[in-house]
Amino acid sequence: MSVKIQGAGPLLGEVCVPGDKSVSHRAVIFGSLAQGRTEIEGFLFGEDCLSTVSCMRQLGVTVDITEEKVSVDGVGLTGLREPDNILDAGNSGTTARLLLGVLAGQPFYTVLTGDSSLRRRPMSRVTKPLAQMGAVISGRSGGALLPLSVQGRVLASIKYTSPVASAQVKSAVLLAGLFADGETTVVEPEKSRDHTERMLAAFGAAVDVKGNSVTVKGRPRLVGRTVRVPGDISSAAFFLVAASIVPGSNLLVRNVGINPTRTGIIDVLTEMGADMEFINERDESGEPVADIRVKAAPLRGVEIGGEIIPRLIDELPVLSIAALFATGETIVRDAAELRVKETDRIAAMTDELGSLGADIEARDDGFIIRGGRLLTGGPVKSHDDHRVAMSLCIAALGAGIAITLDSPDCIAISYPSFIETLDKLGATLPS
Repeated sequence: MSVKIQGAGPLLGEVCVPGDKSVSHRAVIFGSLAQGRTEIEGFLFGEDCLSTVSCMRQLGVTVDITEEKVSVDGVGLTGLREPDNILDAGNSGTTARLLLGVLAGQPFYTVLTGDSSLRRRPMSRVTKPLAQMGAVISGRSGGALLPLSVQGRVLASIKYTSPVASAQVKSAVLLAGLFADGETTVVEPEKSRDHTERMLAAFGAAVDVKGNSVTVKGRPRLVGRTVRVPGDISSAAFFLVAASIVPGSNLLVRNVGINPTRTGIIDVLTEMGADMEFINERDESGEPVADIRVKAAPLRGVEIGGEIIPRLIDELPVLSIAALFATGETIVRDAAELRVKETDRIAAMTDELGSLGADIEARDDGFIIRGGRLLTGGPVKSHDDHRVAMSLCIAALGAGIAITLDSPDCIAISYPSFIETLDKLGATLPS
């Protein structure tokens, strides 16, 4: 299957993006560990989040899904049960890494796997600190790759200094810390997205945040609650870039989460000269939210690196599209993490944009893009990576060209209605 994307006229009107993937994952997991019912509104019904639902159901948690909400009947910290089959995280690194933290403290045995892409992604950054806490985890490459077997143990609290700023690493260790006596602390080189500490506190855990350090007190009593999931800024990013680069565009993106640990995309686009405005700023379930008005504007090249990278690592593929239409040179560095995502996103974006005529040069930890080149249409590959696929669609809109995208089904991982939304904006043609 393939889909043809044709650049059309200006993007006008408004768009509502799906619920935040990171918040949706955590709401199901934390609701499962809480006592009582958790109601989740705005849940992202993407394949990744549904993998988390499936795993929690196998662990004995009742999760009911309707069109309006997801209801989780929590079993408390001690109520999970040993699954009678292998847990499958699908393509979801968040599911796998956060569940490793939960499973490490359970009094039973579990095996966790994922699809072919996830089985290539590194897990040792999580399994090493969990082993320091007393977990027994084994698998391929010395426990670095899925499938992994987990023999839960009574865990010891630790202070862990992470070599990378990673919300998944931080979250796995903090989740394991819920099952340990005493206090567990994670210190990061830069602050990563903070949905875990915000939500743990909302569910009743004792959480202390000081700069890049987060501490959780073990064995709390978590209590079920209502969680309203904001729109995912990672999904909104595609339309923030599209409206910035398609002449004459004036688009309102509604209900976007603007958590400051996630707004690196806003900061960089603003530095590039984008015309954006926050409207109706508010707080929902502990997360800051706003509507974002974005209009077409001339962009300029910038340098992206250092401490901002953890705040926009998932948005770098679509930022590469903004760079194509900017004046001058855009340099991305310190982003080697892109090499170990669903695919090697540095190689994938370099290959595909290069095939369309872009002036892009791959580096070990990023890339250089020289803006202003005219792009040509043609076939492009998704590399079975949702963010690569959607970014290439935005390139077609900006350049007013037609591309034929192979294997677009991967987009359903995070944004099932993305192609439909493009169609409503007049941008797609059947193939």
